[in-house]
Amino acid sequence: MTSPPIQWYPGHIAKAERQLFNNLKRVDVALEVRDARIPLATHHPHLDRWLGDKAKVLVINRVDMIPPELRVQWEAWFRERGETPYFTDAQRGIGVKTLAQAAQAAGRAMNQRRVSRGMKPRAVRAVVLGFPNVGKSALINRLVNRRVVASARRAGVTRQLRWVRLGQDLDLLDAPGVLPAKLNNQAAALNLAFCDDIGEAAYDNQRVAAALLDQVQRLQRETPFIPPDVLQRRYGIADQTHTGEDYLAQWAEASYQDDRERAACQLLNDFRKGLLGAIPLELPD
Repeated sequence: MTSPPIQWYPGHIAKAERQLFNNLKRVDVALEVRDARIPLATHHPHLDRWLGDKAKVLVINRVDMIPPELRVQWEAWFRERGETPYFTDAQRGIGVKTLAQAAQAAGRAMNQRRVSRGMKPRAVRAVVLGFPNVGKSALINRLVNRRVVASARRAGVTRQLRWVRLGQDLDLLDAPGVLPAKLNNQAAALNLAFCDDIGEAAYDNQRVAAALLDQVQRLQRETPFIPPDVLQRRYGIADQTHTGEDYLAQWAEASYQDDRERAACQLLNDFRKGLLGAIPLELPD
C-alpha cells in the first residue's frame, strides 16, 4: 500500500500565520516548541527567516515520550549544530523552571541595549510558537503556574494570540499552531499525522494507521529503542511478521468485528497518548 497523502492548510492557520508575523516585531525572544518524538518534522522551515536576529530558545517538549538514552543523543546532536535544546514535559512541569530562566537570560541583551540608550528596562516579551499540538499552551500554564490558556492533547485549541504576564520579568505570547503552507516531504508529513501535530488535516485514518505500523516495525528492526513485542503486548498479535495493512486487518477482525476504521482510530489514539510506550519516530543522523 502506498503512503497516504497528507493535505492541510485550513483557513484559521493562514490567519494565525498573518497574526503571528505581524506580532513578531513586538517580541524579543522566541520559544520554539517541538515534539520530542519528531523534533525535525516539527521545525517550521520559515521560522529562522521570520525571526531574523531575534533570540531563540529551542524547546523539545514531550520528552517523556522518548527513551532517556535518545534524549542524550538528541542533546548532543543539537549542540553539535550550535543549538542548546531545553527538554520539557509540560504536562508534569519537568524542565519548565530552567526554560523560564533561559528565556529571561535570552532577553537580557535587549534590556542592556535599552539601558545603554538611557531607557528603563522592561519585561522581556517572548512568543511561544510551533506546530499545532506540540504542547505550547500547556507549557505556558506551567510557566505561569496556573491555568491561563486553554490546553488539550489535540490540535487547534489555541485560535487567537494572547499575552500572559509571568511575574515582572517576562511576558508570554501564546500563538496558535502554525504550519507551512506546503510540505513537500511526505515522510515528515506522515510523522506529523501520526503525532496529531497538523491540526485540521485531510488524511485516511486506516492508511495512516497502517503506515504507522510499518514504521514502528521498521524501527524495531533498525534501532534499540522500541521493544520487539510492543505491539503484541498491546494487541495480542505478533509483530514484525505482517505489513501494517495486514496487521490492522487481523486486529480489526479479532477485536472490532472487522471494523478497520475503528481499529485504526484506536491505534492512532493509543500511540498519541503514549499507551504503546516511549516510541520515537525520528532519530539523530
